[in-house]
Amino acid sequence: MNIDEHLIVDFLAYKAGRPLKIKELARALKISPRDYLSFRGLVKRLIDSGQLVKLRRNRLGVPSELNLVLGQVSISKSGYGTILTESGKSITIPPADMLTALDGDKVMVRVEMDAEGKSRGTVIKIIERASRNIIGTFHIGQNFNFVIADNKKVRRDIYIHAKLTKRARDGEKVVVRINQWADTYSNPEGEVVEKIGLPGDPGVDLLTVIKGYQLAEEFPRKVIEEAKTAEDYFNPEEIKQRRNFTDEIIYTIDPSDAKDHDDAVSVMKTSDGYRLGVYIADVSHFVREGTLLDKEAFTRGNSVYLPGKVIPMLPEELSNILCSLRPNCRRLVYATLINFDNDGKMLNWEITEGVIKSCAKLTYEEVQQYLDKGEVIGKIAKVAKSLQIARQLAILLQKRRVAEGSLDFDLPETKIILNKKGEIIEIGNRVRLESHRLIEEFMLAANKVIALHVFRRGQKFLYRVHDKPDLEKLEAFSYLVSTLGYSFPVSENMKPIQFTRFLEKLKGKPEEEFLNELMLRSMKKAVYQSRNIGHFGLAFTHYTHFTSPIRRYPDLIVHRLLKKLKNGRYPDKLNKQLDSILENVGRHCSETERNAEAAEREAIKIKQVAYMANHIGQEYSGIISGILNFGFFVRLGDTGAEGMVRLSSLDDDYYKFETERFRLVGKRTGKIFSLGDKVKVGILSVDRLKNEINLYMIESKSKERHPQGKRRLKS
Repeated sequence: MNIDEHLIVDFLAYKAGRPLKIKELARALKISPRDYLSFRGLVKRLIDSGQLVKLRRNRLGVPSELNLVLGQVSISKSGYGTILTESGKSITIPPADMLTALDGDKVMVRVEMDAEGKSRGTVIKIIERASRNIIGTFHIGQNFNFVIADNKKVRRDIYIHAKLTKRARDGEKVVVRINQWADTYSNPEGEVVEKIGLPGDPGVDLLTVIKGYQLAEEFPRKVIEEAKTAEDYFNPEEIKQRRNFTDEIIYTIDPSDAKDHDDAVSVMKTSDGYRLGVYIADVSHFVREGTLLDKEAFTRGNSVYLPGKVIPMLPEELSNILCSLRPNCRRLVYATLINFDNDGKMLNWEITEGVIKSCAKLTYEEVQQYLDKGEVIGKIAKVAKSLQIARQLAILLQKRRVAEGSLDFDLPETKIILNKKGEIIEIGNRVRLESHRLIEEFMLAANKVIALHVFRRGQKFLYRVHDKPDLEKLEAFSYLVSTLGYSFPVSENMKPIQFTRFLEKLKGKPEEEFLNELMLRSMKKAVYQSRNIGHFGLAFTHYTHFTSPIRRYPDLIVHRLLKKLKNGRYPDKLNKQLDSILENVGRHCSETERNAEAAEREAIKIKQVAYMANHIGQEYSGIISGILNFGFFVRLGDTGAEGMVRLSSLDDDYYKFETERFRLVGKRTGKIFSLGDKVKVGILSVDRLKNEINLYMIESKSKERHPQGKRRLKS
């Protein structure tokens, strides 16, 4: 039978003109009696996958012609679902119309218009359940056992048959799998597939995150064995073929606890300006295509950094030893040598495979101390002159980048230090130093050069792209900041420089941090893809990820592409396969990146909540970061934690939520709570199961509105 799925779908969509019965479709496509059974099987698979729809009287249609859309549903904590159409339009699905869909499921949705002319959807079929672990608390009931999911998006308890409990104890954290849920009027049924432990036991909190996001802690035995044999590729013959950089002043700058050093730099002054060398661990030399090591790295997509724990993309034998650019050790690298003029303008570059021997392993704090105080001590002595030149170049590069509109949100990064039991010793915001910015500028320059290098040769490539923001989200952000007295006019063709100028207005203001964050949320996520649309946030026309192949699979792919780009073009065989390869890698690695970021956020929040549980009654200064009709969120100083002051805890007045101005107003006093207000609060209670911090008001610097016709009242 010389017919494929695409031919069937295209025929029904474009040629048939109407839904057809399967026998009519078979006759139209001239399916022989001998092939009819195979044809029926193919049609059934198309129905199961949602590419075709079975209508009344057994007729077959195409979803797009029936006002139906397919997509992955994202469910909010309030129960509303959202799917994105191929055109990028967002369809909202009310909780009552979700059928039995869960977050991440692939669904078929009927799209209708509501009374206001907005699109709304109804789930009519679950096409494919998302592959997920559901983490929850196991309970032994009087009549049945059940699990309450940690994820608030799973809004039903999951019934567990007595034979499927894995002997879990009451109150124990477990991994559960849903086996059956066909009726929206009943609860899902499932089974316990793994026991995690009792809440409060050491390590259980992070394990719930690891299991919930399906992060692989251990490497398969055969992958470990393969990693151990990779050292065979590090031989004298290979070293001879590469450019020798071992006599140059090259060094690494990383966090103090870093073990995987995948980038090193060198900077020198030239007659024309500056020469920057960026040397990246040549992971592609050791992780060969198609090996078990390569497949495992692809599956993981990236390393995941949780408080006190790293789940690496590559085994330790590679990530921390063979590929890591350790000091005084010869290491294989991909080198990018870039020449700049005295104003920081890029002149030309060279890309080559090389061998280096880092002369110093520096931390950001050590470099910053030298830049601040100029003390030449210890390891700094070897690289002091280079660091001064590096500082000059980094300042020039940053000025040029910001002048061109590149956004720098400068959001605080949470710093959590744990002891061996996983208990928090210290919590706060990680200070972003000049030494951090220095390395960031150099990595940005190298990534930009690599993308330009391939683009100018007209070859296919994997880019790191960031699309322009959605106008609807920008309008919402513009309206919100207008309630705080800021003007941010928006249009369809906005340039990055307009965002940069607005961020400059916020410098030093109390609301700077959370408005930076809100603006970031109004933008689209950066992704990996083969179609180059530029990077809006950086204001770069060409950008990729090349500088972290130890912890990101896309960077590893970029290294491989560079090696195959001989004589300015890829081999013909690779060129034919490259579209599907890049599409697959881009889509998968964008997903693993989102999964890792979500896991990291949840793990940080769990640790923040655990920390606050030991500080009940303690007072904190904070800033109002969100307002709802039942209370407001407060970000607590430098801890990064966020808690809620509920209206029910405010006893000085009745407060009304003014939705149009995002604020709460006291009916009697006229007291106002707005975004960005500074407040002093205390820790009222902490719910570690729900990951919630409840606060009470102590003092606020909120504004007062004078009630019309009345004297001003003291709050």
